[in-house]
Amino acid sequence: MTSPTTPSRPVRVAVTGSTGKLGRTVVAHLVEQGYDVLALDRVRPASPTTPFVAVDLTDYGQVVEALSGGVDEHAGPVDAVVHLAAIPAPGLTTNAATFANNSAATYNVFAAARALRVRRVVWASSETVLGLPFDAPPPYVPVDEEYHPRPESTYSLNKALEEEMARQFCRWDPELVMVGLRFSNVMDPEDYAAFPSFDADPSLRKWNLWGYIDGRDGAQAVRLGLERTEPGCEVFVIANADTVMSRSSADLVAEVFPGVEVRKELGEHETLLGIDKARRLLGYPPAHSWRDHVG
Repeated sequence: MTSPTTPSRPVRVAVTGSTGKLGRTVVAHLVEQGYDVLALDRVRPASPTTPFVAVDLTDYGQVVEALSGGVDEHAGPVDAVVHLAAIPAPGLTTNAATFANNSAATYNVFAAARALRVRRVVWASSETVLGLPFDAPPPYVPVDEEYHPRPESTYSLNKALEEEMARQFCRWDPELVMVGLRFSNVMDPEDYAAFPSFDADPSLRKWNLWGYIDGRDGAQAVRLGLERTEPGCEVFVIANADTVMSRSSADLVAEVFPGVEVRKELGEHETLLGIDKARRLLGYPPAHSWRDHVG
């Protein structure tokens, strides 16, 4: 019989950014899978479905109190943290404000987890570290985790620094399991009606190599990250198995990025955001496609 404290299955999980687009789907998925979820965010959900605490993650004391179980009516420490909270894209506020908020929040979550001996941390990195918006062509396709980050915005720079921060936390504490998920552009099923319009001009979506992530597949990637037991830091590109386009992936690359090395024979609509590592090490199987929702 499996013990509730088995390392492969954390029981109580804190999810930061729980009211965001991906956060809402992650919370629902984890609850459905039997996890005890403590939702954390600045913004209270209109209709909470799980215990919620309003937290300013840039305040280290608030983070420690929330993760240690010190908040009235929400007692009990957590076994793992899913860190999704951030100013979610470049250009939403000033660069300095984006960096100050996102870097402080992530450092506080990582540091508090280590101080409290919370050994499992899954956090949202970003496809942007791969070189988005690809004004300079990618070094090859499909892009993957093998080349050094190429941030092109302050938001992306912070994500690249978060990945390095996680590596150093794991060096300091060899028992930590830290999983960074380089999420593509998050989509919900109601977003898919717009996808056929992308075919008119392939350059409009070249900025992320025509990629996307269905929120439900993003949520299952989070769960698989929580179930990872090997200590250390690993980062994974998380995208769906196809592109947002009706045209073939090979044709798109030939037209928009002529001369870029294609390192494998591409399936007709195969993603150019390489997910082989996530498949291999996380057991990540993308299950959804916009093509299932648009006739």
